Amino acid sequence: MAQDFTKADTLKYYNALDFRMINKGFANSETPYFRIPGYLKDSVRPTLYERQRCTAGEAFRFRTNSKVVAVRYNLLTNMYMAHMAPTGIKGTDLYILDNGQWRFVNCNRPVRDFQNVNRTSPLKDSIQNKVYIDKMDGQMHEFMLYLPLYDGVNWLEIGVEHDARMEMPKVDNPRADKKFVFYGTSILQGGCACRPGMVGTSIIQRDLNAECVNIGISGEGKMDYCMARALAQIPNVTAYIIDPVPNCTLNMCDTLTYNFINILRKARPNVPIFMVEGTIYSYAKYSSYYSKYLAEKNYAFHKNYLKLKQENPKNLYYIDSKNLYGPDNEGTVDGTHYTDIGFYFYAQKLEPYLKAVLNGTKVPYQEVVDKPYPPIKNPGKYTWDN
Repeated sequence: MAQDFTKADTLKYYNALDFRMINKGFANSETPYFRIPGYLKDSVRPTLYERQRCTAGEAFRFRTNSKVVAVRYNLLTNMYMAHMAPTGIKGTDLYILDNGQWRFVNCNRPVRDFQNVNRTSPLKDSIQNKVYIDKMDGQMHEFMLYLPLYDGVNWLEIGVEHDARMEMPKVDNPRADKKFVFYGTSILQGGCACRPGMVGTSIIQRDLNAECVNIGISGEGKMDYCMARALAQIPNVTAYIIDPVPNCTLNMCDTLTYNFINILRKARPNVPIFMVEGTIYSYAKYSSYYSKYLAEKNYAFHKNYLKLKQENPKNLYYIDSKNLYGPDNEGTVDGTHYTDIGFYFYAQKLEPYLKAVLNGTKVPYQEVVDKPYPPIKNPGKYTWDN
């Protein structure tokens, strides 16, 4: 264990909302931390609205000359999952801007308090405390603090020394005028990064110096049309990245894709849209069922892309699933959800396309995706899709 020389309860704490919040899509959420607007509450499935309360991708920017930086926050649910580290589910990451590059400093290790001695009933109103670092040099430094991926917060405070300066950031990083909006599934949300800074959208945000709004909602990235209309209302969007296939059935990929993308295209005709093909799970190659079913979903998704592209070739791009989580099968924790290395490769796959949009240069062309895919032999029958 690293030695903490400072006691957390001796510090002065500031409401994080007094500083710059980044990677946030909607200002009109029910609370400042929810990721979709409150007006959608009665229009979406209860499970969708519940899971959007997770703070995936959201972060705060600030600067201070404090020799100590700490955090204190109240978790929304203090949940647990068997296949994801608690540091990723409900931890918070601190980064420092070092010679123009974001460098990881520390992550807190969340505690799970219990209401009873048998440790069977978790205490939901759980306050997390962490001194990330102390004995710094007392100079002004720029910081970034990422919020939990699979839990939310009721409130969050940043702790510094009582006599320290605590200010808005001076460095415009990520750039406030560049914003990528990602829509998708539990994978996009961050399942199963070991800590918040390692989700794919946050890696891309640091690499490209652009805000990345994460609207990945576990199990609920099902191309609901009301979500497309909501995404179209986000201001200052540089590009949309649509990555819903893992949550969609074959029938959804076939029947919903065209209208979902078209809603965005008609509302924001000048904003590029990138359609990301569904990941091919590590076990699919060896499963007679999944090898066929996942290919059929991508086939239907891609077929709609070609139809949209034929109608209007402007500002529409397709990213295939090849090496989406790496060149081998080591990028997932359970064959489906990504590890940190999987998210690294996901970012590497997408960044050349997004960087071209940022720089105003030609987006890399993949000839293979602008041609019809070969027909799938012996397509399967999947009764639940009907």
